[in-house]
Amino acid sequence: MNQPLQFEPIAVEPTYRKVARALIEHIVGGRLQAGDHLPPEIELARQFGVNRSTVREALRELDSAGLLGRRRGSKRMVVLRPGAGQVGAGVRRALVLHEVTFLDVWEALMILEPPLAEAAARNRSASDLECITAAADAFGAQHASASQAVHSTAEFFRCIGRATHNPVLGLAQEPLLQLLEPSLGVMIDKVPQARARIATAQRRLAEALAARAPEAAHQWMARHIRDFRKGYELAGIDLELRVTAA
Repeated sequence: MNQPLQFEPIAVEPTYRKVARALIEHIVGGRLQAGDHLPPEIELARQFGVNRSTVREALRELDSAGLLGRRRGSKRMVVLRPGAGQVGAGVRRALVLHEVTFLDVWEALMILEPPLAEAAARNRSASDLECITAAADAFGAQHASASQAVHSTAEFFRCIGRATHNPVLGLAQEPLLQLLEPSLGVMIDKVPQARARIATAQRRLAEALAARAPEAAHQWMARHIRDFRKGYELAGIDLELRVTAA
């Protein structure tokens, strides 16, 4: 005899989440633009038919998500456009929860970064090139600590991402860079030749971008990412280990 079909209880969503979702729909739908002020809390409460405390909790949630904020000297919330760092942090947390490994991150970088460098070579501006060069100079600075070198390396990648002038590519690389930084911090001073090889790759990439040479940029970025894997192996980092939230 067949067992009777069982249904799961319907989850009851807090009212403040419904208010937050309604505001998100207005923002994503373009009815609320970046820079627009929201009505005061008491007016929002009246329009939604909820308590002011419910509105306040919804606004706090969207503030944490980077969708709303307050300008200095103003009590009213204004619509914001989340930066790449905020977007990347959310995706990074999701990737960690999905138990991605160092190998997963490395493979994703290998797929994404060489074509991205190729696009940057075609589309970069003079200011983009200045950003890339400044990041490379910061990495090569004498007495740079491991944390400074790692930060400069990530900034070098971010400058190349921005040089594509395709915001999708910049947002796509950000969570991977946030996962790369902790592992690179472990590796960079365990492998004697790591800094020299990174500096060489950055210099060659900067030259290819300056010359608007997409093929050379693609090749040097692929070589650069391959070097990261060699560095991990020389440092004794198991690529099958899960990446942590650090």
